[in-house]
Amino acid sequence: MITVEHLNKSYGTLQVLRDVNLAIQQGEIVSIVGASGAGKTTLLQILGTLDKPDNGHILYDDVDITTLGDSALARFRNRHIGFVFQFHNLLPEFTALENVCLPALIAGKSMKEAVNEAMPLLQFLNIEARASHKPAQLSGGEQQRFAVARALINKPTVVLADEPSGNLDTKHAAELHDLFFRLRDQYKQTFVIVTHNTLLAAKSDRQIELRDGQVVMP
Repeated sequence: MITVEHLNKSYGTLQVLRDVNLAIQQGEIVSIVGASGAGKTTLLQILGTLDKPDNGHILYDDVDITTLGDSALARFRNRHIGFVFQFHNLLPEFTALENVCLPALIAGKSMKEAVNEAMPLLQFLNIEARASHKPAQLSGGEQQRFAVARALINKPTVVLADEPSGNLDTKHAAELHDLFFRLRDQYKQTFVIVTHNTLLAAKSDRQIELRDGQVVMP
């Protein structure tokens, strides 16, 4: 589903990724683990088209995203990739529902269509009763669930998550981890998760360890 071939990335004289090769299958939940500074977030950002490699290739099925221009990358990102970050990044001036709808609106759907797409997700996540609230009125766990709904609204092929439970307490972190597996079973998405949480990594279908910018083979 995702194939990474000979990926390299440097910032100035600092080489962050070194000849990274990996493959991720459709429907897998994969954790990317490693020490701070190992290149995990950089790899996730490149997989999500938020940054570009110096060289190498990334294929989503038969689409090599490293060959796409900026406009084509933006369209691909909106249609095929969902993002969940450590900090929910909900816009404070909008309601939770409006935040969830934003990617659908960017994709060209009407607000009515976006709401129709959003509400089943909110019901699945058990947060529909909080849809009209502003982010500041929500708990941390609720905010992150709305962020997950936002990531899923365009029915992406893959969800990329960067330390998604890093800002949650133990109880809400465990609930979020269980949610990823329920979502995978329900919606068949692939999840690639950067995490320091050993419990989440252990529950994943597979762990990919980065060390000094390279994939450590088991």
